[in-house]
Amino acid sequence: MTTPTAEFDENAPRIEGKAELVEWIAAGTKPKSDWRIGTEHEKFGFLIDGLQPVPYEGKASVRSLLEGLRDQFGWEPISEGEHIIGLKREGASVSLEPGGQFELSGAPLEHVHQTCNEVGGHLREVRAIADPLGIGFLGLGFSPIWSLEETPMMPKGRYEIMKRYMKRVGRLGHQMMFRSCTVQVNLDFSSEADMVKKMRVSLALQPVGTALFANSPFAEGRTNGFVSYRGHVWSDTDPDRTGMLPFMFEDGAGFESYVDYALDVPMYFARRGGVYVDCAGHSFRDFMAGKLEPLPGELPTMEDWEDHLSTIFPEVRLKRFLEMRGSDSGPWDSLCAMPAFWVGLLYDDAALDAAWELVKDWTPAQREAMRRSAPALGLKAAAPGGRLLQDIARDALGIAQGGLKRRARLSTSGDDETGFLSDLHEIAETGITPAERLLALYHGDWNRDLAKVFEARAY
Repeated sequence: MTTPTAEFDENAPRIEGKAELVEWIAAGTKPKSDWRIGTEHEKFGFLIDGLQPVPYEGKASVRSLLEGLRDQFGWEPISEGEHIIGLKREGASVSLEPGGQFELSGAPLEHVHQTCNEVGGHLREVRAIADPLGIGFLGLGFSPIWSLEETPMMPKGRYEIMKRYMKRVGRLGHQMMFRSCTVQVNLDFSSEADMVKKMRVSLALQPVGTALFANSPFAEGRTNGFVSYRGHVWSDTDPDRTGMLPFMFEDGAGFESYVDYALDVPMYFARRGGVYVDCAGHSFRDFMAGKLEPLPGELPTMEDWEDHLSTIFPEVRLKRFLEMRGSDSGPWDSLCAMPAFWVGLLYDDAALDAAWELVKDWTPAQREAMRRSAPALGLKAAAPGGRLLQDIARDALGIAQGGLKRRARLSTSGDDETGFLSDLHEIAETGITPAERLLALYHGDWNRDLAKVFEARAY
């Protein structure tokens, strides 16, 4: 979840009309030569002695991790009051999710080789600080043994507001906030039409991403009945700000369509005077009209708009780029495979055309059915045309493979980006998700001892 990297500017110009919001998003269009890849991934910290979650304060703590990265590796701190809550450096940032999940928001990079190097460098830095503190990190989509009550809450004002509001709109919002981890990739578009085509393809195929990267079959010390419990949690978090955005498949859909949607998504907060003002349940549309009840007569700035967009959580989110949001966090290789999959599909014209041909006839009901069934059934979920999601995954991977091959972005050793898809091809061919691999170990060699997962999925 995005952490603001600058103080709110109280003197910034106020927004005068909806056209400015549309123009703000449209300003994200870039020529293909300027397209970049921004990868974000979250991970669970844990105390190696006792396998407990890492508290914010103390010797072995989240604060110590952030301060260590600041002092040893030149990260600039981001603070809220007396608390350090994040870091920034050279286009990248480190932030905290509500339950202490540690997130790297990577810098915009040209190819997946650089992404993989960035991930590896980040994990080396983190381990250099964490190892002496007795802290480890875990790559799963959902915390496997801790209850909600055992999970700490990070000292960020927005999370207090979200926690209160979540009780009103869904059963599983607190599980999402405190106990889930994701990996996502942020990708560019060259025009409004290009954005719409990429949005439609990536929304339709997001359940494939959920299944290929399904990695959360455990909760509170036992199996939970899902291969991606994280994916299931999002189905009952907040219907106003999640889902598959069927309006983006309608004729005439574009930047303004998304703006109209976002204007009516209930707000969480506005930042004023160094604090988060609770605006939960009120609309940004009312804010635009000076009718926001907690801030009567106040008009929003573009910073308010950016904050608001960061609190909307559909399967694919539009800002000045597109965010793929449907996958569980996982082991190191999956953090490279996930951006490779979507870059292969969306950053090559022939691949994008082929992906659109694959999904263009699916109905809203079919897309939603796949979204609902993928977390439980993985690649065995039903897909349109009497097929399985496994069949769609094979097709999509073949398209992505061709897209990456044609991109021909080479590493220093002369390899293209297709190698990052190797494990995904095996998953699609066998139909066995990462979660099912873990379940086989749990019921076999591990003898149902979930402490073993902290070894198998440690970074």
